[in-house]
Amino acid sequence: MKKFLTLAAIAVLATVSNAESPGWIHLNRYATENTELQAAKNTGDRVVFMGNSITENWKRLHGEFFETHPNFVCRGISGETTCQFLMRFRNDVVDNKPAVVVLNGGTNDIAENTGTYDADFTFGNIVSMAEIARANGIKVILTSVLPVKSYGWNPKITDAPEKIKALNERIKKFADKNGFTYVDYYTPMVMDDYALNPAYSEDGVHPTPVGYEVMESIIVPVINKELKRKMKK
Repeated sequence: MKKFLTLAAIAVLATVSNAESPGWIHLNRYATENTELQAAKNTGDRVVFMGNSITENWKRLHGEFFETHPNFVCRGISGETTCQFLMRFRNDVVDNKPAVVVLNGGTNDIAENTGTYDADFTFGNIVSMAEIARANGIKVILTSVLPVKSYGWNPKITDAPEKIKALNERIKKFADKNGFTYVDYYTPMVMDDYALNPAYSEDGVHPTPVGYEVMESIIVPVINKELKRKMKK
């Protein structure tokens, strides 16, 4: 009962009207695109990528990925933390009725974009989104936080590698225990000093088009596998 009450409370919060919600929730950001998407034919293979600037830049810097996969939908917003994801999760994911959601978040939490980092709070946001998706029949792919040695916009964060590693381990353990798919971007993109490989990034946080090619080679086979599972049911 407690779980269902929690989900119900989240649903109420996530459907607060745009006029009443604070600007940092960004409910209006994809309003037009969502209306158009919901009016279009849904062939049952829709995939929503939910995230921050790493997801948003994927379409901006390597848009051909989404052009060649028209069933893939980008719903990334630069600078957002997982609490902001959670507040717009119904608008940008559930209401678009995807077969699969690919969730990537946590790095901006660690960078303290919206306040002091609380590992339990961030993890709880990720768990809540996974539970909401599952409750709505959406397959969930949880992805690792990319490696970061330091954040240029917040140099006071000196322990990002340790926090990222701990969060990734926690997400993977949760996924394995609860039957969600976990995708590891971290391992093939990290350097020995726990930094994001400069071959894949110019600022140590965000991937370049080459970095996105690495991520694409990892995520596409997993998405295809999940879609096949979905279609069999």
